[in-house]
Amino acid sequence: MNLLLVEDDSALAAATRNSMERRGIAVWHADSASAARALIGAAAFDAAVLDLRLSGDSGLTLIAPLREAYPALRILLLTGYASIATAVDAIKLGATNYLPKPATVNDILAALEQDAPEADRPVTAQPLPVERLEWEHIQKVLAEHDGNISATARALQMHRRTLQRKLLKHPVRETSSDPAAR
Repeated sequence: MNLLLVEDDSALAAATRNSMERRGIAVWHADSASAARALIGAAAFDAAVLDLRLSGDSGLTLIAPLREAYPALRILLLTGYASIATAVDAIKLGATNYLPKPATVNDILAALEQDAPEADRPVTAQPLPVERLEWEHIQKVLAEHDGNISATARALQMHRRTLQRKLLKHPVRETSSDPAAR
């Protein structure tokens, strides 16, 4: 299977890509909507996993060009802000399915195999826990500053030592107890 992964969180993207590749799935990663558009036509994609909120853009904007280039493409929209409106928009635009974050690789693969969203899937307007959002945001800003802790602390308007302490903490664990699924 050839999969296009569009995720602007570099840590999450790397973990997802590694886990998918261990399962024999070839993964092309784009960290923005423009980078994803540039990859259209680069491979015969079987599936695409799109993050809803990309830096300055929305994963929803990629559904139409992907559907046009690959009519049989399985498109999954991942979001930390799952709501009924988002799910409806994604499906209307041509997504095969949607999945709220956090989602394990097993969850993602199962959702890609389904022809429609599960009717009993919980959809709430609740975002991820604050601790998880904070950790993911810190990781994103750290990646944007090439791992430079001082520059990251300045960008976050945080004392460098405070940032170092936060970086030593592990993120809030996902709901799955299967470590291989992450």
